Amino acid sequence: MLTHELVIQNEQGRIDKVLATAFPDLTRSHIQGLIKNEHILVNSQAVKTKYRVKPGDKVEVQDEEKQPIALEAEDIPLDIVYEDEDVIVVNKPQGMVVHPAPGHPNHTLVNALLYHSPLSTINGSIRPGIVHRIDKDTSGLLMVAKNDQAQQSLSAQLKAKTNTRLYIALVHGNIKENEGTIDAPIGRSPKDRKKQAVISEGRPAVTHFKVLKRYGTYTLIQCQLETGRTHQIRVHLKYIGHPVAGDPLYGPKKTLKGNGQFLHASVLGFKQPRTGEYLEFKAPLPEVFTKILKWLDTQSEHG
Repeated sequence: MLTHELVIQNEQGRIDKVLATAFPDLTRSHIQGLIKNEHILVNSQAVKTKYRVKPGDKVEVQDEEKQPIALEAEDIPLDIVYEDEDVIVVNKPQGMVVHPAPGHPNHTLVNALLYHSPLSTINGSIRPGIVHRIDKDTSGLLMVAKNDQAQQSLSAQLKAKTNTRLYIALVHGNIKENEGTIDAPIGRSPKDRKKQAVISEGRPAVTHFKVLKRYGTYTLIQCQLETGRTHQIRVHLKYIGHPVAGDPLYGPKKTLKGNGQFLHASVLGFKQPRTGEYLEFKAPLPEVFTKILKWLDTQSEHG
């Protein structure tokens, strides 16, 4: 990781222009990409491309060192729930990264999908067909675009919030309300760059939840995403004092053993890009999740 730092003095104007002048080795389009992916921080916060710099601003540019990732098709088994000429719906296993990135150059969902089918190229060569992501250790349903028209349609549906995205989460503690809404902005944590956090300058984020079952010290809930921020459900549930069980990043040290957080994308609904027909799919909980629920059932019976 290359880090460039700049303290604004007399410079004026949009941040992308200022940085392109300050660092001639970075092109304007590359800078805009870094801003979009929150690799450029002003006073420890992510900003938009149109942000205008102010005297005293501390700008940090985190640029991945150029290690070209050669995207290869890999013959990795996939759990395909649905497929037509435009869309693939895949049930991603826990532990699988969605697309290559520094540190994860291969064995990703994208490598497996490329072996299976041509994908939309709108997102560039590293994230072909990817419309939305779920975290490495979150299991469940993802929609993937096979062509550019499908990518545009599915992305527009996400933006317009017309999709259905339901998650099942097992969380610490006993949630007393039967249902609720968490409306709290999320951005990169000023204390730990690997984490997201609820911060006043963050981007709007809304998660609806309802309780499915209470186990005393744990609660099984269903979450519905209205927005899709990085780590949104995990951050929001920690924020209300009920972190996801098994979460290595946002959960307590003493938690349930699994393969990471007990969070599963269980229902996915969208309109077929070509026909406009509404399609909805469900994926059962993975075995590690059902086993822990059975164990909790026996605990509460004995308790």
